Amino acid sequence: MDQGVTTRRDGALLVVGDVITDVVARHRGPLAAGTDTVASIRTLPGGAGANVACWAAHAGCADVRLLGRVGADTAAWHERELLSAGVRPRLVVDPEAASGTVICLVDTGAAAERTFLTDSGASLRLEPDDWSDALLDGVARLHLSGYLLFTEPSRALARTALTAARARGVPVSLDPASAGFLTRLGVDRFLAFAEGLDVLLPSRDEACLLTGLPDPADAAAKLSRLVPLVVAKAGADGALVARSGTVPTRIPATPSVPRDTTGAGDAFTGAFLAALLAGADPQEAAAQGCRAGAQAVGRVGARPPIPGSGA
Repeated sequence: MDQGVTTRRDGALLVVGDVITDVVARHRGPLAAGTDTVASIRTLPGGAGANVACWAAHAGCADVRLLGRVGADTAAWHERELLSAGVRPRLVVDPEAASGTVICLVDTGAAAERTFLTDSGASLRLEPDDWSDALLDGVARLHLSGYLLFTEPSRALARTALTAARARGVPVSLDPASAGFLTRLGVDRFLAFAEGLDVLLPSRDEACLLTGLPDPADAAAKLSRLVPLVVAKAGADGALVARSGTVPTRIPATPSVPRDTTGAGDAFTGAFLAALLAGADPQEAAAQGCRAGAQAVGRVGARPPIPGSGA
């Protein structure tokens, strides 16, 4: 069975990854160095792993679970936000570190581009002792946030989770998460981990970085010789779906007017995985991912609207 494509439809999605407090500052034009820049600032729940889980639930996945690590300072708030989004959280409270925080600087111009300042805090202090194989009970698909690979304790946890999932025949997906952090980790180290995956969901830039190829389609095809299913997210250019070295299928983007691109890739990933669990083929799942990404960029913040909130 090609586990990257098919799985039983009655199981849960388990996401392992980061839970972060986002401070989103929306400004227009370049930042004024050495003085003030007018901005609209909001504090919102975020984190790539948590965002994926929330978007999967928003896309209709009935049983979404999340393993993450937070500080005592915001543990109760993060748990409430995840529960209200339809996610079943298992949050480890770190006895020493505060919850991770990301400053998201969003230019409110036409592209709504964003720059992140990241303090990972407790989020990447997940360790193998936080894992239990019982977390996989009833799980049909495991998703790992790529941020886990960027510190040794959480990288060890990711290896533990991947090994446990493969022993149970549970397909595993991963989003590389950050081209900047990938460079620091090293492409070879990342690809050695990726050999155990069933699905890889890089951005266009990450796919090119991982292969050294300038064309995203060529990069996706090359990566799919290592990982059976590769879906390269290309923003306004949609997505590329490559399987086992084939020429990628291009999935068009859903038109949108961007306000904040924070979390758009997470929205794609969450909706894509929810669609796979519902029995969609990779192309249709990618189309659903594009629709979720378009919805995400039209909102401020990285999460979907809370059911019943009107937000």
